[in-house]
Amino acid sequence: MHSQQVTAEPQPNDGAERDSAAGDVPGVLRSPAPGTDRASLAFDVIIAGCGPTGAMLAAELRLHDVRVLVLEKEIEPTSFVRIVGLHVRSLELMAMRGLLERLLQHGRRRPAGGFFAAIPKPAPKGLDSTYAYLLGIPQPVIERLLAEHAIELGAQVRRGCAVAGFEQDDEGVTVELADGTRLRSRYLVGCDGGRSTVRKLLGVGFPGEPSRTETLMGELAVGMPQEEIAARMAEVRETHRPFWLRPFGEGIYSVVVPAPEVGDRAQPPTLEDFKQGLRAIAGTDFGVHSPRWMSRFGDATRLAERYRVGRVLLAGDAAHIHPPIGGQGLNLGVQDAFNLGWKLAAQIRGWAPEALLDSYEAERRPVAEDVLDNTRAQTELLSAEPGPQAVRRLLTELMDFDEVNRHLTEKITATGIRYDFGEGPDLLGRRLHDLDVKQGHLYGLLHRGRGLLLDRTERLTVGGWSDRVDHLADPTAELDVPCVLLRPDGHVAWIGDDQQDLDDHLSRWFGRPAD
Repeated sequence: MHSQQVTAEPQPNDGAERDSAAGDVPGVLRSPAPGTDRASLAFDVIIAGCGPTGAMLAAELRLHDVRVLVLEKEIEPTSFVRIVGLHVRSLELMAMRGLLERLLQHGRRRPAGGFFAAIPKPAPKGLDSTYAYLLGIPQPVIERLLAEHAIELGAQVRRGCAVAGFEQDDEGVTVELADGTRLRSRYLVGCDGGRSTVRKLLGVGFPGEPSRTETLMGELAVGMPQEEIAARMAEVRETHRPFWLRPFGEGIYSVVVPAPEVGDRAQPPTLEDFKQGLRAIAGTDFGVHSPRWMSRFGDATRLAERYRVGRVLLAGDAAHIHPPIGGQGLNLGVQDAFNLGWKLAAQIRGWAPEALLDSYEAERRPVAEDVLDNTRAQTELLSAEPGPQAVRRLLTELMDFDEVNRHLTEKITATGIRYDFGEGPDLLGRRLHDLDVKQGHLYGLLHRGRGLLLDRTERLTVGGWSDRVDHLADPTAELDVPCVLLRPDGHVAWIGDDQQDLDDHLSRWFGRPAD
């Protein structure tokens, strides 16, 4: 097998891992695989898949000097120019790591409204974010920028390397590649898409619903005048929402049309498939020809039964798939990576509290369940049948109420997420928006992926946790609470003004203090 390696040499890791994660769980060996040297842990984490989720996870781990290898089965990066959207919460996370300005150079902003089932409503007033917009960006560009970011931080990325098998024991995971190469790491994370090899080999169920319908997407040249296309499209979209032809420049159009039938997703659609779909919906094929690229996607909805088995974890599409309505897929995966990265790093560095790594599944799986539910609902609202259309008209009226519009917008943009950290003020467990602080902006203080105590009392301390948590004493911060403790992913882990209570919560999230 051809293997292309893009590399920065792994850095030494002086942290001591305390996890005996194997336990009595399925698929975990109690002794090393035959012929495997248990001591030859060349990497701390191997990540299968270098899409946005895998690349972002690699970067998050490298912020904590974790030795990371990313394996990507494709030799070349994605080439077709599909536009994807980064929602508000993902933009906030990119700002937290100093990546947003780099992405803005390659994207186009659009208002943060009209997301839910494509119902044309403006964004609710006063969205609680500095980044209250959608950033449309070509998929190959964001994949390249995130991979470059991971490599700059020291991650190794090897292309043309497919995972063929793995075995785990109480000290690590032995990963076998398609060419027979065997690699050893402490952990393996499957970020290898909806057809995840890692998930299948792990034996984790992926229950849900198969595709009932399928949609074709591509960029094609069109042989009909633009004004005729616009008139025909406006007529068809009165009853068929998942359909459009949008100019892409120089006679090329982005085309989305329902497929005549559900096909084999492993096989790309043909030009004739597009023509048949267009004729069935619009009565004409618009003279489409000379495709740049063509793909298909279905409305399958599935959620992994578990996100972790021993030393193997799942993230992104390997853990959940759903229809693309609302544009949440890439965002959900990147947000998985931000949640998992610092927790897995803490486990490897030796300071993670006992339940920290398991909190990844406890927090992120319910978020995925909610996304699956809202995409199911949105898909029904796109149906041309009388019942769903009646519900759509009713919801369109209800969204004139700001509370309804805000609730649905926060679902799509992931700004409404509140993790269950126990009883406390409403802000507890939520993300904190980018406040003005005396050093500039709050998110600028989170670039290193550490925790942060924002102390308006100017009398608290992070003490023995200063190697993991930064401290900002700033009485001018725009907060209506005395102090907050932020996790590396920007979620509020504690609110108060008592040092002993703070110490208890520092221990809960950041382990025992250093000696």
